[in-house]
Amino acid sequence: MKRVAVLQGGVSPEREVSLSTGAQVVAALREAGFDVVPITVTGDLSALIAALTPPPDAVFNALHGRFGEDGAIQGVLDWLGIPYTHSGVRASALAMDKVAAKAAFAAAGLPVAKHALVAIESLAHEEPLPRPFVVKPPNQGSSVGVAIVHPGDNRMAEIVADWEFGPLALVEEFIPGREITVGVMGEEPLAVTEIRPTDGFYDYEAKYAPGGSRHVIPASIHPAAYERALELAVAAHKALGCRGASRADFRYDDTAGEPGRLVLLEINTQPGLTPTSLLPEQAAHRGMSFPALCAWMVENAACRA
Repeated sequence: MKRVAVLQGGVSPEREVSLSTGAQVVAALREAGFDVVPITVTGDLSALIAALTPPPDAVFNALHGRFGEDGAIQGVLDWLGIPYTHSGVRASALAMDKVAAKAAFAAAGLPVAKHALVAIESLAHEEPLPRPFVVKPPNQGSSVGVAIVHPGDNRMAEIVADWEFGPLALVEEFIPGREITVGVMGEEPLAVTEIRPTDGFYDYEAKYAPGGSRHVIPASIHPAAYERALELAVAAHKALGCRGASRADFRYDDTAGEPGRLVLLEINTQPGLTPTSLLPEQAAHRGMSFPALCAWMVENAACRA
């Protein structure tokens, strides 16, 4: 029986998301017949290495955010020679660095939003893009710290004062329309889901709170746009060199009619696997159970060693 260690928790603001993902994965892998060892990760790297000794057959990386999906833990596992799920060091680091990812996407000819990397303090007295625009941390996930600034909005001083994500911020043009997402397994797209937040935009609360959003699968968009979204998701997966499963997030601007304009926002190299997550829904839409999805990820685990 293959022994699989599930890494969960971590030290990022997404710790609770990771613990939820980890609990789901542990149960699913046990149902699939694996010998599962849950490991709750803290800031003590030596404790983590001790927990991985002797090494398991594979690691299921259920960590989210910094040090979990930015290439850091991937480098440790490469060094230890333990196969792990999801992308490797380079793709993980690129995807987590939103500015670097946009550069890679643009170089591959993929559609990205106008954007600028600025000192957060500068936003208190100048704006790099016309309103409306989005302000977000350049290296966080799960919409942590994201704010939309509309015309007439006087929250800029408040956003700057409350900022806790380092000296820089990514400012991005706001794309009107709808939020859609596409999961990819290997190099095969799964489906297009439209995300309809219950209130406001698709922020942290809408992603993880029960009832925070409604998922429409398959998305009710023009067939040509649907196929294009599938193609772009696979192209983005390849542009960063992703491995295993990923999820590409888009804005679909259909305000002038359909088919509309697709704009690639980012790639998530470790899509959430919580009860409200999108990738498991898309896999189920394709006839794959959650235990089968997790087992597929383990069977496709790898490392540079």
